[in-house]
This record gives sequence, structure tokens and C-alpha cells, in this order.
Amino acid sequence: MFRFLTAGESHGPGLTIMVEGLPAGLNVSEEDIKIDLQRRQKGFGRGGRMKIEKDHAYFKSGVRHGLTLGSPISLWIENIDFKNWTDAMSPYPVDESVDKKEFSKTVPGHADFVGALKFKQHDLRNVLERASARETTSRVAAGSLCKSLLKKLNISIKSRVLSIGEVTSDDIDQKLENVDWDQTEISEVRSSSKNMDEKFKDAILSSKRNKTTIGGIFQVVAFNSPVGLGNFSQWDRKLDGKIAQAMMSINAVKGVEIGNGFANTKKPGSEVQDVIIPDKEDRRNFKHITNHAGGLEGGVTNGEPIVVNVAIKPIATLAKPLPSVDINTGEIIEAQYNRSDVCQVPPACVIGEAMMSLILTESIIEKFGGDHIDELIMNFSNFIKSHNEFGKK
Repeated sequence: MFRFLTAGESHGPGLTIMVEGLPAGLNVSEEDIKIDLQRRQKGFGRGGRMKIEKDHAYFKSGVRHGLTLGSPISLWIENIDFKNWTDAMSPYPVDESVDKKEFSKTVPGHADFVGALKFKQHDLRNVLERASARETTSRVAAGSLCKSLLKKLNISIKSRVLSIGEVTSDDIDQKLENVDWDQTEISEVRSSSKNMDEKFKDAILSSKRNKTTIGGIFQVVAFNSPVGLGNFSQWDRKLDGKIAQAMMSINAVKGVEIGNGFANTKKPGSEVQDVIIPDKEDRRNFKHITNHAGGLEGGVTNGEPIVVNVAIKPIATLAKPLPSVDINTGEIIEAQYNRSDVCQVPPACVIGEAMMSLILTESIIEKFGGDHIDELIMNFSNFIKSHNEFGKK
């Protein structure tokens, strides 16, 4: 079965990624992974850390001559900033005179408070280093590997920003087939509407001037997923549940919507259900007139694009800190300030793509199996063929 693990601290030597379960014979490339890593580092409103790191994932095992071996794949991403933290983040005992960069001032809305109590840590750095969004670099690398597999099956994943703060995109209700995804890739705020670039930037700049942060909503869409991924028979096998959990695991995410989930609650059932009609020209033989369900019904893909909208709150670290407490003394203080982004919504799109890729890959391998990529593709093709024949009976 497919799974992945990540390890590493924000200012430690680097990040380790382990991916297990990808079939043998899959073409993979460090350069392809680097493209997604660079996409993650871009975005208007990012902090100074992105100017330091030059993220590149190096294969350490599981790949030979550009092809997967079927064995576990491990990757390594160096933290260039570690040179400034060699003593503070050393895994070995250090002299008492060394600046360990310890702190005990909690940040409201961050994992440092709950992490300190859970793991009995008096130095909040022991929590902050792993709870940092730097970890998501690992997920993007793993997700990029999965995109190589999905591409073989003609499955593609796109993302865009729908809103930043109170500013909502003017093309939020546009049909997916009309969305300008190329525009999204050249936009610093990952907007699919050229008209919204400056408006989104102004909202971010306003937050920066006020020494605060700003959140928003981003969208991830998977195109050409086959019917039948997921399972309705058990709660933990429903694909929409897995996707929602994956998106919720991204730092600062506080809401996930499949399709028109929240808007559907305000409409009568007759306007919400996606009517099915026959389509002899389509490989699936059937299609839906609408896609209010976001490509998932009963926890199973229905052949329409999988649409997920994700709400990400403003980042907890503020240039003008909120009141808080010292975890060790109980003293009322100003919260700790560490270098951070003003807005994390645009780069979160790329992280969302990675999580969608990982979950879909897991489901595809579970359903179609195959120790070699050729076997998986054959199983996939046979399924599509049998599905087409099903529609003709």
C-alpha cells in the first residue's frame, strides 16, 4: 500500500521524505520536483525565509537511472539557513555558553502552547521547529512524485486563490472549463482573473502596514479522475473524508468544502442534486449536467472534476504581537515574534495540490494495484474499457 512520511525541523539540517508504494518503472525527475518546490516558494506576501532557501529535493534511494525501483523512495532537502543555527539546532549536547535560541513566550493561535503542554517542553522552540509550515516543503516534494504517476493516467491537478481577506475573485462562479489556469501560474497571488491581482495585493499590503496577517480561500481541482475511487461502505474509506482530512492537515487551515457544500445548504434539494444524463461520446457513457457535489457522491468519485475549497486563517505570528503568557512563569507578556509571511494563501495552493495528489495516488494504487507502472496502466485501462462496455448493455 501507498504511504509517505516526513521528518525534519524548520531550522535543522534539512528535511527527509520517505515515499513507499509507488510502482516500479515510473519516470521521475529531481527537476520536475524542483518546479513544484519553486512554485511553493513564490507568492506575494511571503517572508524573508524564501529569499534564503533554494529548495531542491535529492533522491537518496528507490530511484535508479530516472526510474522508480518499487522500493521505498527517500529524498533530502537541505535547509540552507541551518548554517546560522548550527549550535542552536545541534542534535548533540552543546556548551552552556552557546546561544540555544530558546524562548517561552507563547503565540496565540500557534501550536507552541498546546505542544509545550503535551510534550512537557519548557523551550517552545522544541515545538515550533516541527510545527512550522517549513514541513510542507516535504509534502510538495512527495506530491510532485505522485503527479508523475497521475500524469500517466491523464489526471491533472490545478489550484487558484478565490479570496484574500474580504476581497473575493470576480470569477469565483465561472465554470471550471472557462477558468484561465495559465493566468494563475503567472499571477503572484495565484489569481485566475487578471483583474484581481492588484486588489489581492492591496489587501495584503494593507495587512502588512497594519502589522497584522491575512487569510483567505483557495481552490484545488482534480481533472479526469475515473469513476469509482473511494468507498461508500465504511466511514474511513470515503474519499471525500480523506481529502478533507488531508487539506485540514495543512498549517492554518480551518475549513474545507467539497464542491458547493456551504452554498448548497441554502438551496432546495431540487436545485442541488447533479442530474445524470447519458453521453455516448464520453468514455464514461454518463455525465452530470452540473457538479454541485464537487465530483464526489457517497465518498466515491463520480467522474466529474473533484473540487475542494479550503479556508486558511491569518498566520499566527504578528509583527505587532498580541498579549500572551510566558509558559514557564505565567507572566503576561507580548507574544514572541519570529520572521513570517503576511499571507500564506497563494503558496498554500501548491501544498493543497500536493495533498490532493497524495490522496488520489493512494486511492488509485489501492484500486488498480500493480508492481510495475505498465501493470497499473493496463489495469486502469481495462477498468475504463469495462466501464464503457457497462454503459452499452
